[in-house]
This record gives sequence, structure tokens and C-alpha cells, in this order.
Amino acid sequence: MRTTGEILAEAQRGRACLSRLTTEKKNEALLAMAEALVARTPEILAANAVDLQAARGRISEVMLDRLALTADRIAGMAQGIRDVAALPDPVGETVERLARPNGLIIEKKRSPMGVIAIIYESRPNVTSDAAALCLKAGSVCVLRCGREAHGSAAAVVSALREGLAAAGLPGELVNLVEDTSRASAAEIMQANGLVDLLIPRGGAGLIRACVENATVPCVQTGTGICHVYVDRDADLEMALRIVENAKTSRPSVCNAEEVLLVHREAAADFLPRLRERLVTARAEHPVELRLDPRAAAFIPGSPAGEADFDTEFLDYILAVKVVDSLEEAVAHIAAHSTHHSEAIVTRDGAAAERFTREVDSAAVYVNASTRFTDGGEFGMGCEMGISTQKLHARGPMGLRELCTWKYVIHGNGQVR
Repeated sequence: MRTTGEILAEAQRGRACLSRLTTEKKNEALLAMAEALVARTPEILAANAVDLQAARGRISEVMLDRLALTADRIAGMAQGIRDVAALPDPVGETVERLARPNGLIIEKKRSPMGVIAIIYESRPNVTSDAAALCLKAGSVCVLRCGREAHGSAAAVVSALREGLAAAGLPGELVNLVEDTSRASAAEIMQANGLVDLLIPRGGAGLIRACVENATVPCVQTGTGICHVYVDRDADLEMALRIVENAKTSRPSVCNAEEVLLVHREAAADFLPRLRERLVTARAEHPVELRLDPRAAAFIPGSPAGEADFDTEFLDYILAVKVVDSLEEAVAHIAAHSTHHSEAIVTRDGAAAERFTREVDSAAVYVNASTRFTDGGEFGMGCEMGISTQKLHARGPMGLRELCTWKYVIHGNGQVR
């Protein structure tokens, strides 16, 4: 088994190769990687079946769904790579251009990060998304997945490297850490001089560990305590569709709704219809409604505990609170949100404008589901994660967010 240090050193050696690649060559490699991924579907599914078998009984059913691959999901991963290939190349793009009185021409240009490390948990699709985005953005990637997904990730990386080879490029442009212990994660977090950017993708524990222990630059991503607020002037049928989608379409992901806030003037009509939609009509996966005392006056459910409004459930569980006003909804979100994605359902334009102005999250929706916070849905092809911080990148991290800048100055002999 190669050590994590050896893999990081390999990644550094790959930087020089990437810096010389044209856009056309990067796109050629990406398309070959997508083709290899589809061609290796049987091997990837076999490895994934082993991972799933080992994980059953140790992780929840919804987390097993995050781990599971199908032929359709692999085809979707390949399409994500093709979508990245079709996007404009951010490397070398001139962001600003300034002509100075002394004749200097100053250009601010996008520039590759260098080596980007991604620590993630049990989502094998992150493997191909990260590899594609890093390559197009001119950076080498070092992937460190959780042990539940390691077999699947290794099979995916093997296919991606096969695609790189078909394009005449070295496999060290896409690297998978072989050690899945905490020690390997800690080594990456403190690999100064070897890692230019660290991106954690996973639960609150992983993100907290990276933020607290990393000595390399780190982008805080992921944890999504996402809110939907149903205003007193909401179209209640629309609100039901939005809440159902935001909670149940895929509850194990970070853009799923975890908290529902309902204006008191809408609660008597809306909450019984909500319970019918999310509980009674859902025999296979009914949603457990955890209700504050005011919501419990309208419908039966589980009493909400103190922690329920601060929990990313990643499951068929929804915390519900009745509020007196838009102001109270905004205040609740400010106190409990992880600044990922929030939504208001309303027909009142002034209420919508105030909500979007005052709610301080990476994505703020009016009359739409929080499930759209996704690089693919935002036209980025795919994404590296959802940044919930404010420096460098915020929201879905696509190609441009994986670049830094350099200033290129043209003169004709000027001296200061």
C-alpha cells in the first residue's frame, strides 16, 4: 500500500504536466474518462456491491442509498464529466483588465490552485465529479474517501486513469488515498506545501475536524440545516409540492429540507394537508414530523426536542415550527441555519424581497425547492461541494471556484 505522503508527492509531480495542457487536450481526456467509466460499469458495480454488503447494518438505509451505484447513476456520472468538458475553460480567463496612466496593462487572470485534496464520505459519485472539475480547472486532485466507499471509489479511479492513459496523460493527475484511517485524513489536513486547497464533503463531524485541524487552506462546505418558510400569503398547493420535494426526493443529501416554518395564519389549513401528504399517503417512507407545541395543536406527531431545530437529520424526519411573522421566521433561520439553502413560499412580492435580503445563506429561494442547490442544476456541469463560508467561494463550487488569480502585467520598459 502506498503511503499518503507518497501519493501527495506524486500529485505534486503531476502539476507540471497539467500546466502545459491546452483546453482541447483537457477536454479530450475528460471525454475519454467518461467513456472508460461507462465501459467499466460492471467492475464498478461489482466493487460497489461489496461495499454495500459490508455497510449493511452499520449505516442507515438512506445512507446506503448515498453509497449505492446503479448503471444509471454511473451513466449520470459519465454525463457529468461530459458536461464539464463542454464548459468554458476558466484557466487563463481575464477577469479584469486595467490600463494605467504610465502605460502598464494589468490583467487579473484565473489560475489553477495546483493540488486540491477532497476528503469525503460515502458518495462514490463525488470521485468522478471531483476528478473532472479539478482536471478542467488545471489542478491535480487527491481523493480521500470514507472506508465504506473505498472499493467503489478505487474502481471509479481505475476507470478514470484508464481514460487518462487513452488520452496520453499520466494517471497521477487523479489520485486516491489508500489509507482510510483518521491518520491519513490528519496528514492531508496538515500537508503544507503539498496541498494547495482542502475541501471536505460530508457530515458536520468531518467538516468540523477539517476546519479545526487543517493547516492548509480549507473551504467549509456541506452541512445543510435547510429551511422552508410557508408565508401567510403562500399558495398552499405549491407549498405542499415544494416541501414534499425538498424533504423526500433524496433526504440524505445536504440540500434536503430539515426544518419547516409555517406562519400561524396558514397553519390550520396547511399542516393537516402536509401530514396527509408526508405521512398518511407515504406508506413506504412516511416522514416523522417533530412538532413544536404550536404545530402540535393542529396535527399529531412527535414532540420536537431542543436539538431538533439544530440537526441535519439526513433522513425522513422534519422539524416543524409555527411562527407569528416573517420577522420571526428570519430570526429563527439566523439562529439555527448552517447558511446553506433556505426558501420562502409566498405570493407577496415584498415579503419575498425582504426574505432574500435578510436571510444570510449561500442560496435563498423564492417559491422553489432547496433541492436545486447543486452544481449541475446551476449549469456548472457538476460541483465540488456547496461552500457555506464567505471567503473565496460561496454556494456550489464549479470550475471558476476551483481557481485562484494571478496578475499579469505588460509594460514597455517602465520602472518605478
